[in-house]
Amino acid sequence: MGTLGESSRITPFLWFDNNAEEAVAFYLSIFPNSRRLGELRNTGDAPGPKGGILTVSFELDGLRFTALNGGPHHQFTDAVSFVVSCETQEEIDYYWSKLTEGGTEVACGWLRDQFGLSWQITPARIGELLKTSKAMQAMMKMKKLDIGELERAGRAD
Repeated sequence: MGTLGESSRITPFLWFDNNAEEAVAFYLSIFPNSRRLGELRNTGDAPGPKGGILTVSFELDGLRFTALNGGPHHQFTDAVSFVVSCETQEEIDYYWSKLTEGGTEVACGWLRDQFGLSWQITPARIGELLKTSKAMQAMMKMKKLDIGELERAGRAD
């Protein structure tokens, strides 16, 4: 086994101002099979308080992330988002309600959480559901995606 062990070579690295630990706790409370893996404390050589959390490593449903308390220099944009594939409308409703708490509904299954991170909450079979023009038009009018409505619109074409 190489030095990577069971870890992936690529890990999303999320830059927060000074609330990385709060963000990690929020995400861990939402996603099943998730856990906090470790932390790195500031030795005093990095920006922020000496002894404070610098980074937190964690997993969300098996995907590793690192959160950084990096200061206010960078903000999240919609240019990067995380897609949550859902089998049922109940799953869509669950993730949508949890991730929009303190956040913003955007459009077409996109939302921005209370920390500014963008998410797409989509049916796992989104490609199949959007094969018709009417289904695509229906989705363009939605914020939270509605599987039943997309199915009905797809049959109307």
